[in-house]
Amino acid sequence: MKTPKRLLPLVEDGLIDEVLRPLMSGKEAAVYVVRCGDQVRCAKVYKEANQRSFRQAVEYREGRKTRNSRDARAMARGSRHGRKEQEDAWQNAEVGALFRLAQAGVRVPQPYDYQDGVLLMELIEDGDGDVAPRLNDVDLLPEDAREFHAFMISEIVKMLCAGLVHGDLSEFNVLVDGQGPVIIDLPQAVDAAGNNHAYRLFERDVQNMAAYFGQYAPELRFTRYAPEIWALYEQGKLTPESRLSGEFADPDDPADVAAVMREIKAALADEARREAARNPNADDEEPSPPWMK
Repeated sequence: MKTPKRLLPLVEDGLIDEVLRPLMSGKEAAVYVVRCGDQVRCAKVYKEANQRSFRQAVEYREGRKTRNSRDARAMARGSRHGRKEQEDAWQNAEVGALFRLAQAGVRVPQPYDYQDGVLLMELIEDGDGDVAPRLNDVDLLPEDAREFHAFMISEIVKMLCAGLVHGDLSEFNVLVDGQGPVIIDLPQAVDAAGNNHAYRLFERDVQNMAAYFGQYAPELRFTRYAPEIWALYEQGKLTPESRLSGEFADPDDPADVAAVMREIKAALADEARREAARNPNADDEEPSPPWMK
């Protein structure tokens, strides 16, 4: 196929020998299957901010470091320079997270290089040499669901031990190869210690896994891994080898109505994202009910 313009610099630099075919095109990036020497890999080409519809929520960007105060002020003002810096930071977040998590032993695609808004990384294949399917496209038996859920909880723990929360983990951001689940799509990953929204995002990630696998093994819907894991993390006791029960007793504190409303709003926003993922051609912007504004 004809080499896309954004991939030409990597071809000229010898990082890519041939572009084989397009793999997918989403809201934030287009992915191509490429040949690098005798290896088949994939190249994720991030779309320019004005060409994509994925919105960089402030809750994800909180706590991310900027190069200097001038860039921080520009990002706050929303100037042209600030938008470019914000876009670079968004892309660098995924690159940095992939290298960090791969080093921590989390099952993510192995990153190889990043240049000019293009991330070159491992192509995840299924057991037959084809591109691995997403988790939502895989039919599971109850025992498979329990095994995959336990594995995903262990990977989530590894991520948190490495200081990161995925922030948008769902059945649409997990591939399944011959060895099991592989976590993908990390531009919204947040620093667990530096982001005030970290626990809410973490809890949502864990609940998404329980809800999905709970379709096949209903008892998983009632597990409470998120507060159990986070409590260990806050106490400095969490390790990848921590033994978990999936049970957690809430303290007998008065109900926090404001917190409940925030959770309802977050749940509705999460469902909107799921609906957008199921219907990528639908209008990306949905009006909120008046009481949510």
